[in-house]
Amino acid sequence: MNTPQGLKYASTDEWLKVEGNIATLGVTDYAQDQLSDIVFFEVTVEVGDEIKKGTIVATIESVKAAADVALPASGKVIEVNEALANSPELINSDPFGGAWMLKVELTDPSEVESLMDAAAYASYCETRGH
Repeated sequence: MNTPQGLKYASTDEWLKVEGNIATLGVTDYAQDQLSDIVFFEVTVEVGDEIKKGTIVATIESVKAAADVALPASGKVIEVNEALANSPELINSDPFGGAWMLKVELTDPSEVESLMDAAAYASYCETRGH
């Protein structure tokens, strides 16, 4: 399982890459592995939307399950990865790169502090089994 350093992780399997007050959101390698072959992706928010921590911002569907993607820190949507809807398989092949989902301008950067670092998230995933 790939768990890159320098990202923040939520117990609901989202990652945030924080640069200044801008956070990029995606789902983790663990999440895509659990979902298996992803066939559909849809962002349910738009640029300009103010999103509260924990709000569902996207839906992922695979051949065996559907999953919601929540934003683990409050922010204003500044960019959406429109290309991902046409290439949802990127979530399987490049969850930490091409499969980023949206970027937000954090409204409360302190919320990020409650998220796990890579080591804590990797340990958390191990406790859940496969």
